Amino acid sequence: MSRTRTALALGMAAAAALTAASATATAAPLPVAGSTTVTPAGHAFKATLSGKATLKAGSVTVTCTVSVAAGSVPAAPGNQNPAGPVSSPISPPTYSSCTSSMPGVTPTVTTSGSWSVSMQNGSPITATMTVPAGGLVVQTTGLANCTVTTAPGGPANVPGSWANGAPSSLTFTNAVVPVTVTGGFGCPTSATTSTFNAVYKVTDTTNPAQQITVTP
Repeated sequence: MSRTRTALALGMAAAAALTAASATATAAPLPVAGSTTVTPAGHAFKATLSGKATLKAGSVTVTCTVSVAAGSVPAAPGNQNPAGPVSSPISPPTYSSCTSSMPGVTPTVTTSGSWSVSMQNGSPITATMTVPAGGLVVQTTGLANCTVTTAPGGPANVPGSWANGAPSSLTFTNAVVPVTVTGGFGCPTSATTSTFNAVYKVTDTTNPAQQITVTP
């Protein structure tokens, strides 16, 4: 009888300890984002595509070899955040010299609205490009007339990474972007997302001898 009571007591104690541990784990606060500083404060910059940018929706891939955007680092103290990212407005990127994976189809890419890019220092340094609702539209003509609209339900955050250098670079690798596709035969109308790949070289246009840099 005593053995049964002892086993029962041990089992209850173990269950209580497990419950307490679970509650402690659940209540643990999320880690605080580290500090971020983008320099030089107030300097203008230009992001120029290196290589090619691809946007793939369903079985259709649009490839562009020319893309440029411009922006500026916030003036001090806005270029520093003690616990989070630093955001900079950018011009809607332009895309040209574009081709489609579908034979006989010519794509045209137009952009609009308020775009931005934010950097968060870390290992690696992360970057997020915010595309406004409907901020990028791909239209194709020829054998298939399709319209691909990005961020149809509101602004979309496109995850990427940043690397300091001369020049620094902004990279997007298989980043998922919400889309809607309309059109007739040959259009991937069932696609609800696309994947975006691109590498941009970012140069300081206020003082070309300096580099846009992300540090703690």
